[in-house]
Amino acid sequence: MSEQLLFAAEVTLNGLMAGVLYALVALGFVLIFKASGIFNYAQGVMALFAAMTLVGIQQGQIPFSHLINAIFGTEIHHFPWHVPSIIAIIAAAGVMVGFAWIVERYILKHLVGQPDIILFMATIGLAYFMEGFGDMMWGSELKTLDVGLPQGLNETVLNVTDKLFGYGFFIDNLDIVAAVVASLLVAALTIFSQYSKQGRALRAVADDHSAALSVGISLRFIWVLVWSIAGFVALVAGIMWGAKSGVQFSLSLIALKALPVLMLGGFTSIPGAIIGGLIIGVGEQLFEFAIGPLIGGATQNWFAYVLALIFLVFRPQGLFGEKIIERV
Repeated sequence: MSEQLLFAAEVTLNGLMAGVLYALVALGFVLIFKASGIFNYAQGVMALFAAMTLVGIQQGQIPFSHLINAIFGTEIHHFPWHVPSIIAIIAAAGVMVGFAWIVERYILKHLVGQPDIILFMATIGLAYFMEGFGDMMWGSELKTLDVGLPQGLNETVLNVTDKLFGYGFFIDNLDIVAAVVASLLVAALTIFSQYSKQGRALRAVADDHSAALSVGISLRFIWVLVWSIAGFVALVAGIMWGAKSGVQFSLSLIALKALPVLMLGGFTSIPGAIIGGLIIGVGEQLFEFAIGPLIGGATQNWFAYVLALIFLVFRPQGLFGEKIIERV
C-alpha cells in the first residue's frame, strides 16, 4: 500500500475524531430545536460557561473575585482547597440544571405562543448575557482544563499500524475518548427521544405548544428537562474542547462549526448530528489533503460552509431532517 494512501487513511481517521467533537456541540442544538422549534444561539456560550464553571470549581476559585477585589480593594482569589475532578463535574452539571430552570422561569415562561423569531432573539440576548456573566464570575483569562483525560499520541495505534502497514498512524488519545463518549451520548439520547414518555412529549411540544398543553403535557417541565440535557451536552463538549485547546473565549465559537453539521444532518435528528459531524470532519480533512495544496491551503476554514450551502440548495432539510410541506 502506497504511503500516500496510508496518509490519506490517517487523515480520514483524524477527520472522524474531529467530526465527533463537532457533533457533540450540534447535539445541544438538536435537542432544543426538537423541544421548542428554535435555533439556540447560546449553545456555544453554554459550552464555554460550563467549562469555565468546571475549572473554577475544580481550582477552588472564588466566584466574582475580580469584582469583589475591585469594589473592596481586597486580594482574594481562591479558597484554600481544590475539588476532585469527578465532584467538580457533578457540581458543574448541577449548575447547568439550575441554569435551565432559570431560563425557563424567567425567559421561556413568558414567551409561550410567541413567534419563533422572538424565541431566537431571546437566545441571542441570553448568549451575550452568559458570556459577560461568565467573565465577571470566573475571569476572562485563558484557563487550563485537566480532568484526567488521556492526551497525547496513542502508542498502541501507532505500533499496530506500523507493524501492519509499515506506517504509524498518529491518533490523539483525547480524540478517541471523545469518540467513545459521543457514541454513548448519541445512543442514550436516541433511546430517550424515541422510546421514553418524556421523549414523545418533547416531540409533541416541538410540533405545537398549544396542542401539547391541551393534552396535559407540562411545557415548563419539558423545557427545563431539555435545557438541562442540552446543558449537560454543552458541559461534555466544553470538557473535550477545553482539554484540547484550553478554556477561552474562542471556545464559544465552536457553535459556528456546528451550523454546517446541522444543515447536513438535519435540525431535528439526533443521529443526523453525528453523521453530519463525521461528514464535515472527514470531508474537510480529505479536501485539505487532496485539494488544499493546489489552491493555497487553509480550505478547512470554508469547506464545511460551502458543503452546507450545496445542501441548502438541493436538500434544505438535510440528510435526516423532516421535510416540511405547508398548504397554501
